[in-house]
This record gives sequence, C-alpha cells and structure tokens, in this order.
Amino acid sequence: MFKKILIANRGEIALRIQRACRELGIKAVMVYSEADREAKYVKLADEAVCIGPAPSAQSYLNVPAIISAAEVTDAEAIHPGYGFLSENADFAERVEKSGFQFIGPSPDSIRIMGDKVSAKQAMIRAGVPCVPGSEGELPDDPALIRRIAKAIGYPVIIKAAGGGGGRGMRVVHTEAALINAVAMTKAEAGAAFGNPAVYMEKFLQNPRHIEIQIMADKHRNAVYLGERDCSMQRRHQKILEEAPAPGINRKLIERIGERCVAACKKIGYRGAGTFEFLYEDGEFYFIEMNTRVQVEHPVTEMVTGIDIVRTQIMVAAGEKLPFTQRQIEIRGHAIECRVNAEDPYKFTPSPGRITTWHAPGGPGVRVDTHIYTNYFVPPNYDSMIGKIIVHGDTREQAMARMRTALAETVVEGINTNIALHRELMVDASFMIGGTNIHYLEQWLDQRKR
Repeated sequence: MFKKILIANRGEIALRIQRACRELGIKAVMVYSEADREAKYVKLADEAVCIGPAPSAQSYLNVPAIISAAEVTDAEAIHPGYGFLSENADFAERVEKSGFQFIGPSPDSIRIMGDKVSAKQAMIRAGVPCVPGSEGELPDDPALIRRIAKAIGYPVIIKAAGGGGGRGMRVVHTEAALINAVAMTKAEAGAAFGNPAVYMEKFLQNPRHIEIQIMADKHRNAVYLGERDCSMQRRHQKILEEAPAPGINRKLIERIGERCVAACKKIGYRGAGTFEFLYEDGEFYFIEMNTRVQVEHPVTEMVTGIDIVRTQIMVAAGEKLPFTQRQIEIRGHAIECRVNAEDPYKFTPSPGRITTWHAPGGPGVRVDTHIYTNYFVPPNYDSMIGKIIVHGDTREQAMARMRTALAETVVEGINTNIALHRELMVDASFMIGGTNIHYLEQWLDQRKR
C-alpha cells in the first residue's frame, strides 16, 4: 500500500479522497491554488503545496507544477479526482513516466474511451449496444453527410468526438439545417477540446440517462456495482441522481452490467469507471464511458456498502478486488442532490462568503462538502459546493429522508439551488419515478409561465 498520495483536485472530492487516505493510513498531500488557501482540506492535509494563482490553467491544470509537488513531497501516487486532469491521457502518461502511480486507468484506456468515436467502436466490438449512428468521424463531403443522416433518420444529434460535460452537441431536425450544424459543432469542438472531429447519432426523443458503475483491478478481475439514474438534467448537467433506477427490470440491468464487465476485460481496464447509456423503450444504448470516479458515486456506495474511492486506491496499489460479483448486493434506495452556489431557477453563479452553514443529519443522511461558516466560495471554479445523500429501505423512505434533510439545511450569505431540490422532491412525476432527460427543462419552462 502507498505511504503518501498527492490529491490533484479541489472541493468536496479533494476532502473525500483525503478521508479515504486517512482510513487506509496513507498521508495525503494537497495541492491548491491561491484562491483555495483557506479550504478545509488544505488545513487538514498532512502536507499542502500551492501550485499557482486562481485560474485553473495556472494551477489545477498546471501539469509541471503538480508533478513538481509530488516530487518535493515524496508522494508515490497521484489521485486526480474528477474534472480537471482526471481524464487526460497525456497527464496520466506524464505521471507514470515521472515514476508515480496514476490512480485511474492506463493512459491507453483513457485514450480509447476518452474519444467518443473510438469508445463507440470498442463497445460495438465488445457487444455493448450503441445508439445508431455514423461508423466513425463524419467526412468533409456534404453529400456523404446528408446520406448518413438520411440512413439514420431525423432527428439526429451531432457530437464532438473529444467532448464531455454536456458540451459539443447539436440536435438537427431537418436536412436543410444539417451541414451548417456540422460546421458549427466542428468549430466549437476544435476551440473547446482541441479536436474538431464530430460524429452523428440518432437523437432519441424521450430517453432516460442510466449509468453502470464498474470497478476493475490489474489482475483482470472486473465487477459492476449496479446502476444509477441520472435523468434529472439541465443542459446535459446532472442535478440529482438515484440508485437503483426506478422501474427497470433487474434482469435487464444484469445483462447490460455483464456486457460492461466483459468490455472492461477486453480493453484491460483498471480502476473505477462508468458506462453511460440512454435507455428508451426497454433498450440500452451506450453513449460514453467516464474513466474516473463520478460526482454521483455516493449513491452507489450507499446501496452496495462498497467504498469506491478506497477501492480505487487499493487496486492502484496492485491489490485484487476485495469482492466478487456474487458478493455485491443492492440494498434499499439512495438519492443525491447536488448543492450548487447559484440562483435556484436562473442558475447564475453565486460566489461569496457563507455566513451560516448548518448541515442536515439523522438516519441514512450523508453530507459530502468542504464548506464551513465563513468559507469564501471562489468565483473561479464549478459552482458545486457539496452533495446531500440519503439512504432508505425503500425509494419512498429515501425521498422522505431527503425532504427532511433539505428542510434542515441552512446556507446563508450566498444563493444555492436547495429551493429547487425541495420542489423536485414533492413533484408528482419525480415521486412516481422514471422521468426522462428532458423533464427538468420542460418543468422549468412551465414554472416560468
């Protein structure tokens, strides 16, 4: 086992990884920007190294500074968390070439699965069902592009091969709008991801967003840890998640889970990963794989009793998975609400000083956050400041516990989206379960009228 790990991230996930290190008896080194000097996890770290000013490009994306911090602190491994450099194959390669263990998949796996075109091709070879679409990157010939779209059938969606986080996508309903939409998405993809390649898929009208959590070790063992429903989204950004997904046949989940495990073994995957699917009319369609720990991993931890971050560290150190597929049991139901520093309905960011913070409690309630009273939320990063997670024996109990937890939560000094979550928890369609990925945006539109 490692003696010292450098955590190359910030916010709630930095504290989450730090706690897993403590539990394993590993010293945690935190890197931080000048904007995060007063962060809780920096104060609690065994060692902390400032790696640059507030802008991410000069700090959390500054690869030489992160590697130097690992060298001067004698860290043995680097955990990238999520976001920032977590799915950057060049960073993973640099980490390993510098003599450190990257706590995540191999650079090759990240490259294969990070490019959505190669990921889709790998999944087709592994027998994982995919959304009907172009065989690979779209050609430059407009006539060929029109022919591909006609074969798929409108509406179609144009996606950036190197995209992520809900960016680099455009829905096209008619042939007249097609070529212009492809050109615009290519330009955006080149600017945002440094890769102008785009591909085309059938645009599913009312799908749900279901994902399968997997874990694999270096000894070709792999398991799936059930599924999560992440359909409550706004502009492709998840707002809340739950596990298991309501109303989906367990046999269907088992079948798709087994295919995901087979795909992992085929590409020699190691560490934590998530296969994301669109689910419509009883069918699963692969869309992408996240080669890192997910924001929503706690709901899976709550229903399986498995510590995903701890297991990530153990398998990176060369240990075998401490459980088999047969030992994994889904117990009860879990829901996670992402708490963002933003207006609950306009979604404008709300950085600033938190004057009061009161966390909820009670049976089955977990709060993952780095904030505290008098903490200053910097304007430089993602607006998420924490997550409230609940577990119950049933979905109904989990919803009741979440309502209580949200009612108890107090954040003053800044705006948060807690009011939105309180409304969603009593929404009739959410309470029934099985809403699609367009539901929240339609709900918000109705609310404005």
